[in-house]
Amino acid sequence: MATTRIDVRLSWLILCLCGRLWTSRTPAAGVSAMDDVPLPYMDVLLPYTDGHGPRHSHRHVRDCQPHVHGNHTHESFPASNQSSLPVAEVRLAIYKLPGRVVTGHFTVVHDPLRTLSVLEPSRPGGCSSYRLATVEETSQAAGCLYAQNAGFFNTHTGQCLGNVVSDGRMVQDSGGIQNAQFGIRRDGTLVFGYLSQEEVLDQSNPFVQLVSGVVWLLRNGEVYIKSSMTAECDKMQETGSFHHFAEVMSARTALGHDANGRVILLQVDGQTGERGMNLFEMAIFLKKNGVINAINLDGGGSSTFVSSGSLANYPSDECKADKRWHCARAVSTILCVHPQRCHPSDCGAHGVCAASGCFCDAGWRDKNCSQECLPGFYGEGCHQTCSCMNSDSCHHVHGGCSCSLGFTGKSCEECLPGYYGDGCNQTCSCMNGGLCHHIHNNCSCTPGYTGKTCEEECLPGFYGDSCNQTCSCMNGGSCHHIHGGCMCSPGFIGKTCEEECLPGFHGDGCNQKCSCKNGGPCHHVSGSCSCSPGFTGKTCEEECLTGFYGDGCNQTCSCMNGGSCHHIHGSCSCSPGFTGETCEEECRPGFYGDGCSQKCPCMNGASCHHVSGSCSCSPGFTGKTCEEVFCLLQSQTNAHRPKSRSRKRIT
Repeated sequence: MATTRIDVRLSWLILCLCGRLWTSRTPAAGVSAMDDVPLPYMDVLLPYTDGHGPRHSHRHVRDCQPHVHGNHTHESFPASNQSSLPVAEVRLAIYKLPGRVVTGHFTVVHDPLRTLSVLEPSRPGGCSSYRLATVEETSQAAGCLYAQNAGFFNTHTGQCLGNVVSDGRMVQDSGGIQNAQFGIRRDGTLVFGYLSQEEVLDQSNPFVQLVSGVVWLLRNGEVYIKSSMTAECDKMQETGSFHHFAEVMSARTALGHDANGRVILLQVDGQTGERGMNLFEMAIFLKKNGVINAINLDGGGSSTFVSSGSLANYPSDECKADKRWHCARAVSTILCVHPQRCHPSDCGAHGVCAASGCFCDAGWRDKNCSQECLPGFYGEGCHQTCSCMNSDSCHHVHGGCSCSLGFTGKSCEECLPGYYGDGCNQTCSCMNGGLCHHIHNNCSCTPGYTGKTCEEECLPGFYGDSCNQTCSCMNGGSCHHIHGGCMCSPGFIGKTCEEECLPGFHGDGCNQKCSCKNGGPCHHVSGSCSCSPGFTGKTCEEECLTGFYGDGCNQTCSCMNGGSCHHIHGSCSCSPGFTGETCEEECRPGFYGDGCSQKCPCMNGASCHHVSGSCSCSPGFTGKTCEEVFCLLQSQTNAHRPKSRSRKRIT
């Protein structure tokens, strides 16, 4: 590293040598913690008494700034990346002011993105644990070539104040407090000025280094202190007013950049109220030496410069053990200039070489950004967990899911019903409501269907899921192929078709009424009549033909003498004059006619005809009922003479 000087004088060499003699740099002398230096011996220079930073918003800062800057409250400048040059050049500076000479260190960093870091006190985690450490201690542990103090801290608790981003890691967010900021974004952009909380947390081009100061010294090459003091409020602080903080001579620390994008670190020795610079003098000095934008960092007894791990300036705090000596103060954050730590220098084209090494692009990991995120992770730092379901991994950069066959969507959900295959772009061929497998298109048929594409109903006698259930239908009934409900054959009803139609009904669903008459039942299936005995015809509307009776009119009547039989039971209805089971007998003497129930009217021993009841008179009688006597007189001598008759009614 090259070392030059600005307005170097012989007296500087003597001062430097003397400084080495009367400055203690060992922990034994009381430099390891704030408590080692009691307040009476501390050169404290703080801008605020109550907390740190103004309470107003970023919008207030924007509205109060000069109109020439528009709505922009910070300035951005591309950083130099001259990696072939020495990492940094340190110039031992002497600056003549009226009545005094100021000394300090002017450091030029050629490749700030890769060789400049904001470090927490002592080690990572120092801010969260309220740890304080000397610049020497922190720089030795980190291997810094050069280092100087940086951000403000609470002198009572050790709390780091303001925003802190260290080597790409957000250490703390100030919550939008409006103090002057310095940062380096991931793409190497240098940022100076006031930032909203949203800008601090923006991850599109995140900060890899960020530290808060107080007062923006130079803005675009012009002294900006008065505007900055308006923005950061005029509040009382531990050594006086905010104006006193800006105007008092003291040891100072500042940071800026030149027209080439190189970062300039300035450390000025002094003693508050006795020697050193005020902020206006420091701004003018920086401007004269080509600085474009610059902010003020913690000063007073905190102002420290270290070279190769050793104290190189003259601190203003007296040592606790022996006030003849001056001791370096334990501080919070530091600015560390170190060798480039990236191998290869382009981080394998998958990252940016930053101060701590390769700052990998989203989706890449390892020391040189040579490996993709592990399966199941993606994004910045490979810290985001893939949300892909049914997939081996997501895209290592953006987390997009590379879905397996049969899956689609942001999280690789299964294909929508009716689609399958790569990207779920193929249409299923399943019929009758069947669903295809989202991967290979095999059909899962709905109940009642079978076949490769569910095109067939279940075979007769089977139904349901996969057609594996056996129908329980009886009497020739068929079951529904889906739910198994029985569809009965004509003439049957019931859940399983186990019952014939109720009497008087027949046919499909037993809904047809029988047309049979005379009590004849119909067949439950065909409806054909089964006539009751004694009836015949299609609807049993006719009695049996004469001479026949009984079931089917197939029985022959046995009635004699013209008698007719009953069409149902075959009993004989005899003709008049006859009686008996088969009408085989004439009426018994004295009776005749229908049913042989009529008495003969014949007299004088005459008999009547069994049918008509007409009398057959005994000899000697005549008349309709043989009621008359009949005499026959015959001449004995004349046989041929006509006979004469004489009648005499017998009464």
